[in-house]
Amino acid sequence: MEKNLKTFTGKIIAVSGQIITVEYEGDTLPSYLEILTSSENQDIKLEVVSYLRGKKLLCISFSPKKFLYRNMKVISTNNPLTIPAGTGILGRVINLFGKPQDNKGELKDVKNLPIYSQPPSFNLVKSTEEIIETGIKQIDFFAPFLKGGKIGFVGGAGVGKTILLTELLRNITTKHKGVSVFTGIGERIREGHELVETLKNSGVIDKCALVFGQMNENAAVRFRIAWAGATLAEYFRDQEKSDVLFFVDNAFRFVQAGSELSALMESIPSELGYQATMETEVASFENRLISTENAAITSIQTIYVPGDELSDPSVATIMSHVDSVLVLSRSLASRGMYPPVDALKSSSAALRKAVIGEEHYKIVTQVLEMLNDYNRLSRIVAIVGEGELSAKDQLSYQRAKKILNYMTQPFFTTESQTGRKGQFVPKAKTIRDVNLILSGKADFIPVEKLLYIGSLDDLGIL
Repeated sequence: MEKNLKTFTGKIIAVSGQIITVEYEGDTLPSYLEILTSSENQDIKLEVVSYLRGKKLLCISFSPKKFLYRNMKVISTNNPLTIPAGTGILGRVINLFGKPQDNKGELKDVKNLPIYSQPPSFNLVKSTEEIIETGIKQIDFFAPFLKGGKIGFVGGAGVGKTILLTELLRNITTKHKGVSVFTGIGERIREGHELVETLKNSGVIDKCALVFGQMNENAAVRFRIAWAGATLAEYFRDQEKSDVLFFVDNAFRFVQAGSELSALMESIPSELGYQATMETEVASFENRLISTENAAITSIQTIYVPGDELSDPSVATIMSHVDSVLVLSRSLASRGMYPPVDALKSSSAALRKAVIGEEHYKIVTQVLEMLNDYNRLSRIVAIVGEGELSAKDQLSYQRAKKILNYMTQPFFTTESQTGRKGQFVPKAKTIRDVNLILSGKADFIPVEKLLYIGSLDDLGIL
């Protein structure tokens, strides 16, 4: 465009957290979302987000505040923020600016792409009903998810969302023919390091690209890292035509970072203090993670729940974009039952006869009815004891407890912490075992024997 033929110059007149006010002279303006920098320090990156009266611009800064000062001159780069993409990114860990974080030297076989793009047009979108087997009993049985779909792990702090995500990444990346992209948004550096080590030990890191904007980064970096990850996924889908597994930890931190920036820009907030543009921002991110005729993007996201309140607007907004939801229960976690999935609150769009088959659908429906009765009976047992239940209710209560215990599982990613060898359990075995428990053929097995086993084969009774 003609305005980019001239170099924009201006100066910083105010620094308010990550919000920078730039004053300029002349009529040349930078584009919206263009990056401004300084000739004295190329690491300075300011993104244009608003045009003000009086020849002023509002920018968000990706740079440490110590580099910025009043009257510092800034110039245009004529480009938005970019991220390196290509096969050379596989097996590497980078930050928002494409700088390697793994001490493996410079990236090779990559090209820089803008982190902003539009979702594919409607006529290019393609959906399938192919189920991805995870080897995790709770997921495969209660909330199977589809290739090209989205699954959300929803829960409060400390209930095991990241561990479940890491286990899932390890299990399906091993068998997945495409590539995996992991986007860390506002989570702990320790968790990111543990993830990288897990992928190395599993021998799958060469199929993964990892981009991190961790908890210690400023809000601008944490907010834009989501788009950077989406750009990598789009590259492999559209250019390499590879199926992509896209992992996000944590989707809530993306909304939280946007809320922080919105407050600094003094925008009028909406419900519970979230930014008024939250719905649009989440949709602009999620709608890029879809399958096309080229290849599929299957997205797995953790969603932190503030105060364990599932009705929080941010949680509800993100959940509206996912197909399968696994709600992690703090009460189950406190009893040491991992993964602590609340089957009655979880759901999956794939839980239909046409997708999972008649047998699976029938058994999972019976189990959900039994667990619903178990919750009702638990309140009675807490008051008068199990001995006061009728014989029929006692039988139902015991079988429900066995199913809950059976659904616990030793993970590969927690072997060093628990001492239990991780297990990948085929979906067919899970369905078979649950059917045996429902039919009473496992009534002779003590309830505690079913904790942290793979399948009933481990007990040597089949």
